[in-house]
Amino acid sequence: MSSPHESEVLQRRFSPERLNQYVAMTPGDLTGALDMYAWNAELVAALTETIGHAEVILRNALHEALTTWSAVRFGEPRWYLDPGHYLHGRALADIDMARRRVAQAGRTETPGRVVAELSMGFWRYLLASHYDRTLWRFAVHNAFPGQSRRVVHDAATVLHLCRNRLAHHEPIHNRPVADIRLVVLALVGWICPVSRAWIDRHCRVEDLLIQRPLR
Repeated sequence: MSSPHESEVLQRRFSPERLNQYVAMTPGDLTGALDMYAWNAELVAALTETIGHAEVILRNALHEALTTWSAVRFGEPRWYLDPGHYLHGRALADIDMARRRVAQAGRTETPGRVVAELSMGFWRYLLASHYDRTLWRFAVHNAFPGQSRRVVHDAATVLHLCRNRLAHHEPIHNRPVADIRLVVLALVGWICPVSRAWIDRHCRVEDLLIQRPLR
């Protein structure tokens, strides 16, 4: 627990504007506000960790499904080269940028390195309705047995929007964190139940929600 002097110093260093919403939750108790701020930071770190695992599994599952399809259909496993001309301009621009980043880093291009450079927004875009009759039907659905494209896209959207909020250091205490966690776990479970169980076992979000300083 912070002393009154420490609390005043920290309020200035973090900025009153940043702490205002926490102060409003604890009228007259700056120390309590800082405790809430610290707890929110822990929750952000825990959810970021869980979402990070999910993002890697999602992109690898899509990559695997597209690689298998492209190799069989076109004799070219590097699906991101778009041998069937199915990718839209935005996706092609993202891929071009990813390949350039690999080259600029002085590394030999490999599919794994290109995939690692593609953003979460890219993968969410591949699940959107404009690929419903092409990439989803030809290949991507194989990564999510029994699920509809819309359901998968909605879950990926939750993951993407939350990821962006966390990356910009926005507060998360006022969001439905428990529900977000369940959506993320469901998305991974559609791909691989074993991976879902592992992420769930290592996820610290539930424990932190129980430890919330203010109810």
